[in-house]
Amino acid sequence: MSDSRVNLGKQHPAAYKALIALSAEVEEAAVTAGLDPLLVELLRMRTSQINGCAFCLRMHTRDALKKGENPDRIAVLPAWEETGCFSETDRAALRLTEAVTRVPDGHVPDTEYDAAAAVLTADQISAVAWPATVMNAFNRVAITSPYPVGG
Repeated sequence: MSDSRVNLGKQHPAAYKALIALSAEVEEAAVTAGLDPLLVELLRMRTSQINGCAFCLRMHTRDALKKGENPDRIAVLPAWEETGCFSETDRAALRLTEAVTRVPDGHVPDTEYDAAAAVLTADQISAVAWPATVMNAFNRVAITSPYPVGG
């Protein structure tokens, strides 16, 4: 990565702090809606995997492990559909998160939304879409800025 890149968070710290505050509000809303905090970390990780954001992926993997997430679930997250490691709620949330993250592929298809709505409440749908939205913003900040990821 070029050393000449601008660190967006340092260049406009108030905007970055607002994004952090939004993330905290979104996490609180997710828990209030009945989503497991471990699931919220998995959603952040899945978004970061899709976006290729190594910095956020490393950070949220560490956060998930600290919160007690099973390393096996983290290991199979890219292939979650092929495993029995995830509950019906987890699957609905992951499916919707992927659809929100992949909007350039055709927005959020009705089939994906309807599948999530068959399992999740309206509060939970919102509580899944918001972390995906915020994580996509963080990913774009990190992949645009010089956020090095070492060994």
